[in-house]
Amino acid sequence: MSEAIIDTQGYLALRARSVPRGVLTAHPVVLQRGEGAQVWDVEGRRYLDFVGGIGVLNVGHNHPRVVAAVQAQLGAITHAAFQVAAYPPYVELAARLSALVGQGADYKALFLTSGAEAVENAVKIARAHTGRAAIVAFRGGFHGRTLLATTLTGMSAPYRQNFGPFAPEVFHVPFPNPYRGTTAAMSLAALEELFATEVTADRVAAILVEPVQGDGGFLPAPAEFLRALRALADRHGIVLILDEIQSGFGRTGRMFAFEHAGIAPDLVTVAKSLAGGLPLSGVVGRAEIMDAPAPGGLGGTYGGNALACAAALAVLDAFEQDQLLARGRILGTRLNAALLALQREHAAIGEVRGLGFMQAIEMVDAAGAPDAERAQRVIDAARARGLLIIKCGVHRNVVRFLAPLVTTDAELEEAIVILGEALGA
Repeated sequence: MSEAIIDTQGYLALRARSVPRGVLTAHPVVLQRGEGAQVWDVEGRRYLDFVGGIGVLNVGHNHPRVVAAVQAQLGAITHAAFQVAAYPPYVELAARLSALVGQGADYKALFLTSGAEAVENAVKIARAHTGRAAIVAFRGGFHGRTLLATTLTGMSAPYRQNFGPFAPEVFHVPFPNPYRGTTAAMSLAALEELFATEVTADRVAAILVEPVQGDGGFLPAPAEFLRALRALADRHGIVLILDEIQSGFGRTGRMFAFEHAGIAPDLVTVAKSLAGGLPLSGVVGRAEIMDAPAPGGLGGTYGGNALACAAALAVLDAFEQDQLLARGRILGTRLNAALLALQREHAAIGEVRGLGFMQAIEMVDAAGAPDAERAQRVIDAARARGLLIIKCGVHRNVVRFLAPLVTTDAELEEAIVILGEALGA
């Protein structure tokens, strides 16, 4: 059937008949291939990809190291289920990631398939370690689409809809957002108020936080806020879980965003750019916490698939050998400067914010209120000119940029020109 369909409209018509409406696709585009920061649709139209599979392609489309690693692994073991027998890529990746996160401390790693699985397993591990049930998360946070992950997510639309009842023993407090009037001190005070009024600290197994809120609006957590959470967790025996699913692997200029605050996490959830486009996620954490669940309590049929683990090893090689962190910092500085320049020209940009190459603009109306319709018009106008971008934020009025770290100077300049035209249009 697919061979008979040659154009975009044909595929979109087939999609409408075959895929449920609940699966939203941001752009009416059908992609055929990609390379680096560029993609081409089924009719040969080229786009600059500043979405990167929603932060999955920090090393770009079809990175040569990733392609070679997967091809080599394809001729060896594609799948065995790690619960049945071990295989080298899983074990080697666990060792490398544990060393990368632990920085000399004793850490271990578990591999799964999706970010939501990583979050759910991190919660299971924290509960097993502490013997407690309650989890504290933050408003505006996004942690996945399974039942527990949706419960942990701090946004009502579109993620919660009528999918309840939700998992019990999950509590939310405000996340710092100075632009909208919520300081780090206010968030910490709300957390203390939660302990005083809804759940005592000695019943809390974990605090789950994104060092940079992704879908919630690209809001960086202030370093002093993360350090305060670390101290609070230590004081009450609470496991601190850092959700680095979108902010990890060079997106913010460091391998992990928590490094900007100089803290050591108890558990870190990883996914997205871990394997250069293949489905792989993980939990990396302190050995004594990771070992809390009894044998058989962790795992998954496809978790740590051999092909995906081989790809992830190649991603780590690329970071170590191709100076991707330094490149990401350069790109982030240039993009931030360009966005600030556009803000000076366009009053509709209320704020430019981000960390490293994880940048965003918040679109507002004349009164400063969130303007989701304008954000969508900018996205549509950019696509018409050859640039793919998407939105985020609790009010869906934030335009975010997730371009690969291999984006060239010329591609970045082209994207900035297109964005300026889209804002003007």
